[in-house]
Amino acid sequence: MKAGVLNFPDRRESPTIDQVGVEERAKRFCARSIKKGTKMSALKLAVTMLDVTTLEGADSVGKVRQMCQKAMQPLPGDSSVGPAAAVCVYPRMVKTAAKAVEGSSVLVASVATQFPSGQMRFKERLAEVRYAVGEGADEIDMVISRGQFLQGEYRAIFDEVAACKEACGGAHLKVILETGELTTYDNVRWASDIAIAAGADFIKTSTGKVPIAATLPVTLVMLQAIEDHYERTGKMVGMKPAGGISNAKLAIQYLVMVREVLGEKWLTNKWFRFGASSLTNDLLMQIRKQETGRYQSGDYFTKD
Repeated sequence: MKAGVLNFPDRRESPTIDQVGVEERAKRFCARSIKKGTKMSALKLAVTMLDVTTLEGADSVGKVRQMCQKAMQPLPGDSSVGPAAAVCVYPRMVKTAAKAVEGSSVLVASVATQFPSGQMRFKERLAEVRYAVGEGADEIDMVISRGQFLQGEYRAIFDEVAACKEACGGAHLKVILETGELTTYDNVRWASDIAIAAGADFIKTSTGKVPIAATLPVTLVMLQAIEDHYERTGKMVGMKPAGGISNAKLAIQYLVMVREVLGEKWLTNKWFRFGASSLTNDLLMQIRKQETGRYQSGDYFTKD
């Protein structure tokens, strides 16, 4: 998608966020009562929405292969659970991951644009996108330049997202806002509007590498941006909260919120993902608890 055919959004159309209202509404999603049968369905749905992730300096070929196997078969012997939506790795591990998931429905996502800081010349950041796609990435998770955004260089953010979208070719683009560094809900909403207007296929909360990651109120603000865009244009955009979502109870609260804000058609891994490294095992433990009536130790599940 060429940057020239896209329209920079009008800041006046990006609403001011009522902090108290957003936080109170987000709390209400935590109070929903979930019946046992519905809970099992939600747990299994959440597994299919996972971007199973490893983004560590110690990542190795063996670790990535093991993670890919887990994404394809979260509970070996139980085909009703999974597979996950994707695996997410650094660019140099894309080829390993692509080979490991070959023949399955699991996609390969790669972080790019100098994840997590984004502090590199844009030429090199774009080259990293093209490299990851060339290695076999189906999806790119890019980080925006938060420093430029906070300095008011909004057109630069729009242009970098549009250029990354073009560099992706046929790969989908997830745009990481790093909401914990944007400081206000108004900034989160404006950054969401810019990313969507510039061609993002998904907007994503966080890298998971800063202390403040995904929260229900922040995600609600981003969902509202998606909702408004859909009402104006009829075009769906995906959502990916990432970082800090480590237990099944919280994951279900996110699913309740998505259903009530955007509706049932967003409740597929085509439009909603969890970015998680530790959520997978808690979902699997809760599924076993629903099936057997007792908890299994985390030692029964692989760490990666």
